[in-house]
Amino acid sequence: FLGMKLSVTPDVLIPRPETEELVEWIISTHKASGMRVLDIGTGSGCIAIALKLARTDAVVSALELSPQAIAVAQQNARALGADVRFVCADVLTYAPTAKTACYDCVVSNPPYVCVGERATMQPEVTDHEPAEALFVPDDDPLRFYRAIARLWHVALRPGGRLCFEVNRRYAGAVAELLQGLGYHHPTVGRDLSGNERFVFATRKYD
Repeated sequence: FLGMKLSVTPDVLIPRPETEELVEWIISTHKASGMRVLDIGTGSGCIAIALKLARTDAVVSALELSPQAIAVAQQNARALGADVRFVCADVLTYAPTAKTACYDCVVSNPPYVCVGERATMQPEVTDHEPAEALFVPDDDPLRFYRAIARLWHVALRPGGRLCFEVNRRYAGAVAELLQGLGYHHPTVGRDLSGNERFVFATRKYD
């Protein structure tokens, strides 16, 4: 993953090439020194670790529900010499306060595959990767994007960026969600295969 060798177990997803593109976009567009980053749903730690290694002056934190996944991410961070702070918490219930509004970038590749899509997926994915990191209910495909956008609107500093990897079927819906929640200029980005795979938005200045 971006030149790093990462350990993975059945407790985490295998990092995807599209996620590399997301990290590369953040690195290329966030130029200020000392940026503060929060990676939500870190899994193997691939996003958080790659950002820290690329921007050694950055302050990087990572949130993850699964203690087993955090153990994998911590192992990877130690092996690669990346100073990342890991927090075990559920973003669906975790509630920051306005005092935490200090991040320049909140990034997430949350679960976004609808349960109904499972039958179309390769067995090496469905049989060996954690379902809780892959799937969302068919009747609520945006649940994690909604939760993150609402909670971390108070965590992003004014002008801070929210960066999502998304299900290509719902990129437009995620952008509309962020627009409705008051984010500035939600933008849909395509991956190298031409799929609408990313959504970026900015917290407005008060």
